[in-house]
Amino acid sequence: MPRQTPAWGSMRLPRRKFLHLTAVALGAPLIARSANAQAYPARPVHIVLGFAAGGAPDIAARLVAQWLSERLGQQFIVENRVGAGGNIATEAVIEASADGYTLLMAGLWNAVNATLYEKLKFDFLRDIAPVASVSRENYGMEVQPSFPARTVPDFIAYARANPGKLNMASAGNGTGPHMAGELFKIMAGVDMLHIAYRGSPPALTDLLAGQVQLTFGPLSSSIEYVKAGRLRALGVTAPTRLDVLPDVPAIAEFVPGYEASGWYGVCAPKHTPAEIVDLLNREINAGLAEAKLKARFADVGSTVLTGSPDDFAKHIADETEKWGKVVRTANLRAD
Repeated sequence: MPRQTPAWGSMRLPRRKFLHLTAVALGAPLIARSANAQAYPARPVHIVLGFAAGGAPDIAARLVAQWLSERLGQQFIVENRVGAGGNIATEAVIEASADGYTLLMAGLWNAVNATLYEKLKFDFLRDIAPVASVSRENYGMEVQPSFPARTVPDFIAYARANPGKLNMASAGNGTGPHMAGELFKIMAGVDMLHIAYRGSPPALTDLLAGQVQLTFGPLSSSIEYVKAGRLRALGVTAPTRLDVLPDVPAIAEFVPGYEASGWYGVCAPKHTPAEIVDLLNREINAGLAEAKLKARFADVGSTVLTGSPDDFAKHIADETEKWGKVVRTANLRAD
């Protein structure tokens, strides 16, 4: 007896069931992403930083890492990968898996390096996902107590009388202290020799030992030396005086329009799921709004800097343009 082929109509799924299954299939990737975001973080997270432990960026990174560890129930570990003005750390994060488990503590150096370095393997603005800004760092124009100049105008006069004879230490090429000094040189019309170190701690060590004459020291790592009288702050780089050092004038009081502040923030590899970026942004902003953490930043002369990922992206773009002009004006080149 010949086999009978079932009628096509008998093989059809009911329309309602077909549409339901289709919706489930199409929604599966969204559900999976949502589940992954809800499970995040399921293991320790690394925050990579391109500078040595103990410096201002490291302090900011560890404050954020401690808060996130307590808040999210997983370890956030600061990993110091020093070298190339922060580019080694930046490249490592850009090339990492976009799963939220490798983050970058970014800063002013990233905006500067876009112009300072001619052959980077990445485009920071294009290849990174801004997560959250963290803080704004102020610098002190610091000398030894025995230095002949006691005010900013005195220093300018002394530097002009001794062109090229003063050594200005910084945390490295393209770092905030370096750029604060270069902007001062341009606006005050003075000539100083830049000495680049591998982070602020060794620069401060040589300043304290009298090996160099000046640094624009991040207050988060140098303020205790100023308060103890081991260093003299001639001025601060903020546009106005700071509550933490009320007797120290702003450099802008003598050099109109001068302002140089660093900043720190958390970034992730491009294509990190939006759910993870939003979670981290929300938790970091919650920490910065918390009185205890805000006070810890204020104690070292820093100001918390909150906002959305889009706000942080705009800030990075604006800073890249601003400091690119300084790099070109001063004709700076990376070693």
